[in-house]
Amino acid sequence: MTSDTLLADFQSHEHWLREALAEARLASEKGEVPVGAVMVREGRLIGRGHNQVEALGDPTAHAEVLAIGAAAGEGPDWRLDGSVLYVTLEPCTMCCGAILLARVSKVVFGVTDPRAGGAVSTARLFEGNPYRQKVEVVGGILAPECGALLKDFFLGRRD
Repeated sequence: MTSDTLLADFQSHEHWLREALAEARLASEKGEVPVGAVMVREGRLIGRGHNQVEALGDPTAHAEVLAIGAAAGEGPDWRLDGSVLYVTLEPCTMCCGAILLARVSKVVFGVTDPRAGGAVSTARLFEGNPYRQKVEVVGGILAPECGALLKDFFLGRRD
């Protein structure tokens, strides 16, 4: 892979993660934990979501699950082979399961979640999973911005 290719990938990752950050800000404005996600396939946005656990009274209403659900209706079927999920926070174990079942090819996230992250921080569910689904993981894109949004949200809750 050339340095030009790496730079183009990084710039693309930043672009789409900024879209996910916009979703996270929507969640924050609604009093939800500010996590946002977008699904992209072949350079086109096919689904978006932000945390809506409180609004929907549904513990599964995480940004990733909602973005996957929105994207599943955009193709010839529900399978999301070749798609990339951009999310501001490392997915939890539930969301990692949804990513595997939906056949998402790549996950790009902003900041790790040392307490509950299921991709690289704790369970590492994409490694040796029973579905034999390969999921490429790229972390740390726009981490300072993603982390600051979460930190500010929780600081505001403690005041």
